[in-house]
Amino acid sequence: MFLKSFETKQMLEAILGSIDEAIHAVNSEGITIFYNKVAAKHDGVEIDEVLGKHVLEVFPSLNNETSTLLKVVETGKPIYQQSQTYKNTKGVLIDTINTTLPIKVGDRIVGAIEIAKDLSRVKQLSQKLHELQERVVTQKTKPTTISGAKYHWDDFITASETMKNVKAHAKRAACSTSPVIVYGETGTGKELLVQSIHNASPRSNGPFIAQNCASLPESLLESILFGTKKGSFTGSVDRAGLFELAHGGTLFLDEIHAMPLDFQTKLLRVLEDGVIRRVGGMESYAVDVRIIVAMNEHPLDCLEKNTLRIDLYYRLNVFFIGIVPLRERKEDISLLANHFMKKYNYQLNKFVIKIDDKVILLLEGLEWPGNVRELENTIEYAMNVVDGDTIKLEHLPPILKEPVETISVMEEKTLLKPLRVAVEQTERKMILQALSITKGNVVKASNILKIPRQTLQYKMKKHGLIGEEKE
Repeated sequence: MFLKSFETKQMLEAILGSIDEAIHAVNSEGITIFYNKVAAKHDGVEIDEVLGKHVLEVFPSLNNETSTLLKVVETGKPIYQQSQTYKNTKGVLIDTINTTLPIKVGDRIVGAIEIAKDLSRVKQLSQKLHELQERVVTQKTKPTTISGAKYHWDDFITASETMKNVKAHAKRAACSTSPVIVYGETGTGKELLVQSIHNASPRSNGPFIAQNCASLPESLLESILFGTKKGSFTGSVDRAGLFELAHGGTLFLDEIHAMPLDFQTKLLRVLEDGVIRRVGGMESYAVDVRIIVAMNEHPLDCLEKNTLRIDLYYRLNVFFIGIVPLRERKEDISLLANHFMKKYNYQLNKFVIKIDDKVILLLEGLEWPGNVRELENTIEYAMNVVDGDTIKLEHLPPILKEPVETISVMEEKTLLKPLRVAVEQTERKMILQALSITKGNVVKASNILKIPRQTLQYKMKKHGLIGEEKE
């Protein structure tokens, strides 16, 4: 029996040792029990330096929270395709992608095994290639023009169930060629979502053209979108507009509600018949373009303020996608903060592996009027000033620290509800009262509240009362 057990162990070690992946196994105490040659080569150490030793002894830059092996031993839950950056005992920086699985005997966790892919060599080769390219270039060059959509679904990072539903709805929109309205506050990631829709659509091989419509006069906007004919005005040349350039692809118009109302009529005509005419020209061009628009104000609010034509709204509103502001999905703050930490580790050549719990608590308590963009800027600032391996409160931008004396003081202040929350609760209560009085009749309820019916329907949807609509 002992001989068979010994032979089985040797066979297992031979099999694991022959696999062309780095394999590292530890027991329940974190002591290494198996470590193959590929892993040793990746980590820049000898097998004997690791076997029989605790993970943190060989890799002191890790800890119980950042080591995927120790985390799996503690939780018993597998971790798939997670990046890990650490230093070995010689101070060499290692970058890997790990899949770590618990080792169980019955219901008892007796260790963990990790399969790692080395990214360090790829990173070194990339840096070397960049250095060689810089040496080859002996003359002043201009930056390369980049066009098209660069974001995909993998860039859409969220732990929020609401945002996962938004992503699922956007994926359905990607399968279509119908117009899309994307609504979200500034910095919520509207263009990221729009580019992901384009890249997942049947038009992904076509052009993606984006244009912000804010603060542009009608004449300039017309020439940008429709193009110009030579001689139509002083200095004009034959130039294709964005509709022509986006033929066969997607045209993304941001802040469409900032367009002059008269020009919205011209845009509507193009959407109806798919034909454009250059400014000053007589020829007409049939264009095949999918239109996606974005707004940082809700369309129904824009209709009420008369900044958006109702006929254009109805023409565009086939798919409506609303992105939730960051303050309403607190579970994403820690996830995004750690994502940006890893991003700027590479960009700034840093070795930061953790964000202090007090920092996360503070970040989750803020309102974030600039949403995800503001959070990213905050982490980028912290990554520029941090010296160690942990982002702490003192590394945050001064503007965030000024109103906060200590975390405990901030927690005491939360006894008073934010004004926005109090207003929303009051609004919801009044709508419920009006619907109760009218027995669910939306028209009568809107008359009681002295607001348009469309506005009431929008607010009912916002407060989750859509199921109570009745006329």
